[in-house]
Amino acid sequence: MVDVIVVGSGPTGLMLASELRLHGVRVVVLEREAEPTSVVRALGLHVRSIEVMDQRGLLERFLEHGQKFTVGGFFAGLGTSWPDRLDTAHSYVLGIPQPVVDRLLEERATELGAEIRRERELVGLSQDDDGVTAELADGTRLRSRYLVGCDGGRSTVRKLLGVGFPGEPTRVETLLGEMEVSMPPETVAATVAEVRKTQKRFGVGPLGGGAHRVVVPAEGVTEDRSAPPTLEEFRKRLRAVAGTDFGVHSPRWLSRFGDATRQAERYRVGRVLLAGDAAHVHPPTGGQGLNLGIQDAFNLGWKLAAEVGGWAPEGLLDSYHDERHPVAADVLDNTRAQMELMSTEPGPQAVRRLMSELMDFEEVNRYLIEKVTAIAVRYDFGEGHGLLGGRMRDIGLRRGRLYELTRGGRGLLLDRTGRLSAAGWADRIDHVVDGTEELDAPAVLLRPDGHVAWVGEDQEELVGHLPTWFGAAAG
Repeated sequence: MVDVIVVGSGPTGLMLASELRLHGVRVVVLEREAEPTSVVRALGLHVRSIEVMDQRGLLERFLEHGQKFTVGGFFAGLGTSWPDRLDTAHSYVLGIPQPVVDRLLEERATELGAEIRRERELVGLSQDDDGVTAELADGTRLRSRYLVGCDGGRSTVRKLLGVGFPGEPTRVETLLGEMEVSMPPETVAATVAEVRKTQKRFGVGPLGGGAHRVVVPAEGVTEDRSAPPTLEEFRKRLRAVAGTDFGVHSPRWLSRFGDATRQAERYRVGRVLLAGDAAHVHPPTGGQGLNLGIQDAFNLGWKLAAEVGGWAPEGLLDSYHDERHPVAADVLDNTRAQMELMSTEPGPQAVRRLMSELMDFEEVNRYLIEKVTAIAVRYDFGEGHGLLGGRMRDIGLRRGRLYELTRGGRGLLLDRTGRLSAAGWADRIDHVVDGTEELDAPAVLLRPDGHVAWVGEDQEELVGHLPTWFGAAAG
């Protein structure tokens, strides 16, 4: 029996496998496909995901393969500039194609000892008081203590669990692909600029190596949305929307996506959990999907590891649903709003013009970008200090940087007073005494995901809070 089976080797599943392996959890990742996908559905990492990579010592790998951007337009294409004074040490978006993200996360998971088994399709599962039995398409069975479905919007795990997936079906469909164009670059750029004055779900942009990323609204919604479109379908829609097909040819891959907005009613059923697109789907506006899944895994990983390790306090694993379900619900709402703002109908266009005026206010621009980039996420830990519940940004310490101390995925007591102690939890929490002036508090207790669980300077009060997140003291 392994500790955890992760179904799906996308960014969510691979991030989760890495987080579990940091704590010595035995992990097997099951993936039905023989090879990683070359389809580039996501184009980058937002601020919070960049912070996550930095917290685990992975950011340099990603920076080697990505490009930093500080441009406007991440909320429904509105906003002309990147906002000033974002509450982060990483005030940029990292442009990096999803296949590269997948590869880097797979390398990380493998380095840490996760076992990734390809061409292994899950077709059945059952659970009892001791564990979960996964049935594969080849007739084999695999037993684990827990199983997590990270297998996408059409999740087999979610369907086998019978978890409801309420929401709205696809109303509009968009074609997406990589291909070459025959039209001169300057003509392509001028045509795209003119079309995008009214049609925001359109784009033809160079990727290098002669390829272009093409995005164009479909004519309608197909019955079988898993079937890829044809090159002729692209040509027809490009001519209808832009008046030219740009001479597209030699496609590398073609796909379609819709604007369905759905969320799983429950993220946990006994020993089986859901994360990433298996738990929520929404339009890709704002580029939030991949990032939301990575952040799900970052929240779940240490909690599930604590459960496997036997030190999790009561309710810790359930807090995954309690914290992440509202976050995804908010993303669903903001993507719904963005899709309305991108409509070509007169009413939404009038609202768009008004929103465009509001985005000229720095406070509005910053508020919406902090929402899209997820640095505004704050979990409800009750009343208290302004830092409580939010993630801690990276700050300078006398001994380096805060995020350099979070590489191992443990809790952290950052103590400016030198009078506190977490001795009974030393196997789960690092205690660092540092007089940094960048911390606007006497001391903070950080969970392994970097969210602030306690702020103060009283030892008795600290000891009262430690069991909430880190279980009973050892010995």
